[in-house]
Amino acid sequence: DKDDAWIEVRFGFTDWVDDRFTYVSEREGWRQLYLISRDGDSQKVTGGKYDIVRMLKVDAANNCAYFIASPKNATERYLYRIGLDGKGLKQLSPAKQRGSHSYSISPDAKWAVHTFSNIQSPPVTQLIKLHTHETVRVFEDNKALRAKVKTLAQPKREFFKIDIGDGVEVDAYAVLPPNLDRTKKYPLFIYVYGEPAGQTTVNRWSGPGGMWHWMLAQQGYMVMSIDNRGTTAPRGNAWRKSIYRQVGILASKDQAAAVRQVLKDRPYLDAERVGVWGWSGGGSMTLNALFRYPDLYHAGISIAPVPDQRLYDTIYQERYMGLPKDNAEGYKNGSPITFAKNLKGKLLLIHGTADDNVHYQGMAKLVDSLVAHGKQFEMIAYPNRSHSIREGKGTTLHLRTAMTRFLNRHLPPGPR
Repeated sequence: DKDDAWIEVRFGFTDWVDDRFTYVSEREGWRQLYLISRDGDSQKVTGGKYDIVRMLKVDAANNCAYFIASPKNATERYLYRIGLDGKGLKQLSPAKQRGSHSYSISPDAKWAVHTFSNIQSPPVTQLIKLHTHETVRVFEDNKALRAKVKTLAQPKREFFKIDIGDGVEVDAYAVLPPNLDRTKKYPLFIYVYGEPAGQTTVNRWSGPGGMWHWMLAQQGYMVMSIDNRGTTAPRGNAWRKSIYRQVGILASKDQAAAVRQVLKDRPYLDAERVGVWGWSGGGSMTLNALFRYPDLYHAGISIAPVPDQRLYDTIYQERYMGLPKDNAEGYKNGSPITFAKNLKGKLLLIHGTADDNVHYQGMAKLVDSLVAHGKQFEMIAYPNRSHSIREGKGTTLHLRTAMTRFLNRHLPPGPR
């Protein structure tokens, strides 16, 4: 394969079938399955304008393959089976179960452990007969969690698209305050990632992070997340590779355009109370939002960010940005620290001092830059915590409490 940006080798080779092997490639614009002979001849197995999200199993005995895809909706995940001759494509996941399905398939392809969830429903894990999707045994139904959730004031959750211009639509979801009064104004709080290693707008149960967003909605925040171009969403190779050599640049532009459009589309949102938060790449995106668009975002929480792209690991940064010597301007303009002098809003920085993924060095440099430019901010450094900041008694509760208190102070909740 050849690509002007990068090649996703994590998909690639899957299994041998007689004297050929199966191979997943984006060579024709979408992530599709091929059969490759020893002399290099290829036969396309899947086709159409959709991506294989994950290859699960090649069943050579029955001449078929199983994979996860979602041709009609990039926010969902379903199991498909197709013959290795390219015929008989069939969705096996129940169509009425809208959301995200995952599977672990047995070696003989007769059984699978299946887990289903969506943004409304906690996961259910069960053993199924693969060919018929018939449930044999339920391993975990999260009954206690479901009962607890029903006792809470549940906000409405919705998926939608935002037209950001130039023919580009982005996926988004919103968690709306209960008893929303559309004649009043509510603060908008954006959860962001935005880099080429993840997707936030997926219709699945989101665990503790999602429950925090629920709580914020109960307080009177509109919580929203948007997937800009360049995320891992199954929307084609051009979508994912658009971020090449401009990590942090295109994404923050798309995010800002989406926020502006949402403020126009939903007059009950308060343009004077717009906040943003993210972790890791999302922490970097939060900084880019506050520094590059200081008149749009008024408060932000940045956790474990990469303020200077030249300090992050090469296997990630050079894959998406090219070599520093060949893209010096890209590295400079994609790094939030370059624009730290523009900070106007309220900023909370959080980092674990033992972070072996995003080293604390970058945070220290950012602090020096903000201080040099006379910018006030708040900061929490968690001693000996890693990138996840969860080690030590009480850490998670302390972290989420600090985030909530900061938000309540600088982006007051509730309608006005």
